[in-house]
Amino acid sequence: MLKKFTRFILMIIMLPLLVFIQQAAAKEWTEARSWKQTIGETIELTEPSIAIPISMTDRHGKIFAEEYVEWRQPLPLESIPDIVQQLFITSEDQSFFEHKGYDVAAIVRAFAVNARSDDRSQGGSTITQQVVRMRFLTTEKTYERKFRELLYAAELEKQSTKEDILEMYLNEMFFGNQVYGIGAAATYYFNRPLNQLNLAEMAFIAAIPNNPSKYDPLRRFDQTKKRQELLLTVLSANNVISEEEAEEWKQQQITLNVKSKANNFNMYSSYVLAELEELIGQSEGFTASIEAATTLHEKQAQIQALKKRTAEVIAGGIRIETALDPAKQKRDETSLSSLLVTKDLQAGAVVIDNATRDIISIYGGKGFKKADFNRAYQAVRQPGSAIKPLLVYAPFLESGPYKESTPIDSSNICISTYCPTNIGGYTYGITTLKEAFRYSHNTAAVRLFRNVGIENAFNHLSIFNFKNVTDEDFTYPAALGGFHRGVTPLELASAYSSFVDGMYSPPRAIRTVKDREGNTLYEWKDEPVKVWSASTTETIRNLMEDVVLNGTGKGIRYTTTYTGAKTGTTDRYKDLWVAGMNDRYTTAVWLGYDRPSSIQRLSNQKIHLRAFNELLYSPE
Repeated sequence: MLKKFTRFILMIIMLPLLVFIQQAAAKEWTEARSWKQTIGETIELTEPSIAIPISMTDRHGKIFAEEYVEWRQPLPLESIPDIVQQLFITSEDQSFFEHKGYDVAAIVRAFAVNARSDDRSQGGSTITQQVVRMRFLTTEKTYERKFRELLYAAELEKQSTKEDILEMYLNEMFFGNQVYGIGAAATYYFNRPLNQLNLAEMAFIAAIPNNPSKYDPLRRFDQTKKRQELLLTVLSANNVISEEEAEEWKQQQITLNVKSKANNFNMYSSYVLAELEELIGQSEGFTASIEAATTLHEKQAQIQALKKRTAEVIAGGIRIETALDPAKQKRDETSLSSLLVTKDLQAGAVVIDNATRDIISIYGGKGFKKADFNRAYQAVRQPGSAIKPLLVYAPFLESGPYKESTPIDSSNICISTYCPTNIGGYTYGITTLKEAFRYSHNTAAVRLFRNVGIENAFNHLSIFNFKNVTDEDFTYPAALGGFHRGVTPLELASAYSSFVDGMYSPPRAIRTVKDREGNTLYEWKDEPVKVWSASTTETIRNLMEDVVLNGTGKGIRYTTTYTGAKTGTTDRYKDLWVAGMNDRYTTAVWLGYDRPSSIQRLSNQKIHLRAFNELLYSPE
């Protein structure tokens, strides 16, 4: 009697709630019918924005750097073993190939099971519904979201094949630890491609997506193993494998080999990303549009468009094949950093392979960390006398039949109010071209510069595309490196490479950019151009060799059949430069402080020559 009375009281209490639920359900159903009527017009199943990892390989084809926030390696369905597909279909959605996006019976069954369970463990979502949640909707638990999920699932089934949906599902599931997709899970947890895993390992990673926190292999290995065994049992129950095979695979030892993110040589990889933007800009016309812009607004708009396009290319997942020489890079980083013992002293340098014009090594600065200011290509500093071979002596040699023994007037000179002086305040008279170059006479350089003509000299320099050299620099102090801004170590080394053989092709770090399938997307199309005559090239090489043997470069080691260089020092010893080459490499190195101040003491110790020696050393 008491039980009947209690049930009666409960019915009275629940009646308003039932009425409310009925009204809410009726409202949802009305909205659902309305959505369904316009489903073709209102639902757009567009591709989600997914960032695929990019990788960089060195000259030997070995990966040295990877850039990603989420580890993804999408695979076409035909590359995913059939047994893996069966693992998910049998455990998640056995009627996948029969239903039209959602399974009413499964939903009812899940509701009944969950009504009797406190943990709400029984799911009723099909694989198609799960794809819809991952791609187009949120995971919030509301009636509206659930109705939308069913409608989106039905529409997805209309627009896609079952195979397409299964491929989406297997590539976009979350496997914990920022890993998405079965292919990425294989390489992350076992460091091997999916098709190289055995069934025990495949089932092990297939256990994770059901609950990535509960079945995290790195924190809850035993829980993951239990679910793996359950999945193997499900396979045998559905006659995919035998019971004996299931038991054998359950006994197979699971040994994780978690992938470590390749993150080597950040000085080099940071430049590669900068060069990638330049490569895309030239290949797709952005660079030409930027140069043709007539207003600052137009220029900025094109620059932003290029950055957006570069981000799109990177997000699509690419493999960048580079010219990095890992042994050389490692040695250069170690040796230069060991030289910079003075507090806050910094350096930037680039090494170019003479034979290929590849950039094989980059030094961005002591203590360099990823995304730091890279002094190799971002530090714009006045070059001092290191610019003389390019802007003064080579153009002068090109202008007539001159040679090393040609008499040169090195006496004092004034052009209007500009009266340059020589290092140490010394005065000279008539010298040879060789002597003026050897000791870096400023008075001779300005006089030669005037003889060549400012515009003519800068025309020779324009081929090298010094980005910060402008018409403002068309003045006589430029002969001594007195620019308004200056040059970078990369730019100077690149220009000096023209003295290898008189030909110039911009040195590059990137050889090829490929997509995930190995198709070439971008590669440089540079054609070498002749910039110096054979006689000019030979004379400049002889002059630079004399600097090493007898001049301001004494202290540079002569380790091959040829070594030549030119030093550069700016006003009050704020910057030290050496640029030059041997038989194998061309390099330029800058030393100084980020906030310029005198380093005369270090100049006297010839630290810049020691740095140059290290850069010309071959580790082979």
